[in-house]
Amino acid sequence: MSLSTDTAITVADTTLDYRGFNYIARTSTAGSSATEPLVLLGGSSQDRFSWMRYERWLLPHTTVVTLELPGYGDADALPVEHGMDFLADAVSHTTEALALGRVNVFGACFGASIALRLAQRHPGHVARLMLGGTAAEISPEYTASARRWRRMVDDGRFDDMAQDMVEQFMAPPGHGRVRRQAAVARLMRQRFARLTARELAMDITHHERLLTHPWSLPGRPLSAPVLVFTGEHDTITPPEVGRRVAADLGARFTTITESDHLVQIERDSELADLMAHFFTDRALDHLPYLNPVEDFTRT
Repeated sequence: MSLSTDTAITVADTTLDYRGFNYIARTSTAGSSATEPLVLLGGSSQDRFSWMRYERWLLPHTTVVTLELPGYGDADALPVEHGMDFLADAVSHTTEALALGRVNVFGACFGASIALRLAQRHPGHVARLMLGGTAAEISPEYTASARRWRRMVDDGRFDDMAQDMVEQFMAPPGHGRVRRQAAVARLMRQRFARLTARELAMDITHHERLLTHPWSLPGRPLSAPVLVFTGEHDTITPPEVGRRVAADLGARFTTITESDHLVQIERDSELADLMAHFFTDRALDHLPYLNPVEDFTRT
C-alpha cells in the first residue's frame, strides 16, 4: 500500500540540542496511526533525506521520523570519542523532545548499532526493533577496510576509495543474483566520489568510531520484539552473522532474496513492505521476497 496522490502530508524539520550538539529531526505524517511512530536510523553516509522515498509506503501506517544526529548531514560534527551510547541517548532525547512516546525503531548498518543500543539503554522507549545488516562486533575485514580508506583519504585517492567502498559493501560478481546491482554500483561510486570535504570527514570519523567503541552490549536482554534481517547475498554482514545476532537477542531472523548489504536501495519497496508488516504485527510467513523466517524467541 502507498499514498494516493491527493493525500496531504505534513513535514517539519526540528533543530534539537543534545549535550551541546545541534542536530535535526525530520517528522513526516499523513495522519495515519496504525502503529507507534517509526524512527529510521540509516548508515554512516546518510542524512535525514536518505529514506524519504520510503515515506510513500510507510506514511499510510504511521508517522515517520528521520534524523541527522550529531555527526551526520547538516548536524554538528561529532568527535570520535562519542560512541553509540551518546548517539542512542540523543535518539532517546528526540523521542522526549518531540513527545513521541514509545516508538518503533528501524536501524540499518551503522544505524543498527545505534538502534540496538537505544533498546538496551532505554527499553521503555522502544515498542518494536528491526535491525538490518548488523553484527555482534566489527569484523577484522571491516577493520582493515576502514584503515585502508583512511590512508586513501590522506593520499587524496578519492576515486580509488569510492571504488573500494562499493566493492566492500556489495556482493562480488558471481556471488548470487542481486537486483539492480550494476545501477546501484554506479550510484554508490558517484555518491562516495562526490562527498564534500565535510561529509568525507564525518564519514571517516564514523568508521573510526566503529573501531573504537563496542557495537553492542552483550548480555543485556531486550523487552521489545526484534526482527533481524539482511540481504541473502550480503558479504559485509553475512546471513550467518545476522542469524547469530538474532539467536543472542531471542529475535526472529530472515533474509531478503536477490539482494546484498545495500538491500534498502536494491529492493526498497519490498523492504518497506517488510517494515509495514513487522511494525503492525502482521504475519511474515509467505512474503514472496523473503527466505524462511527463523524464530529464536523461544530459545
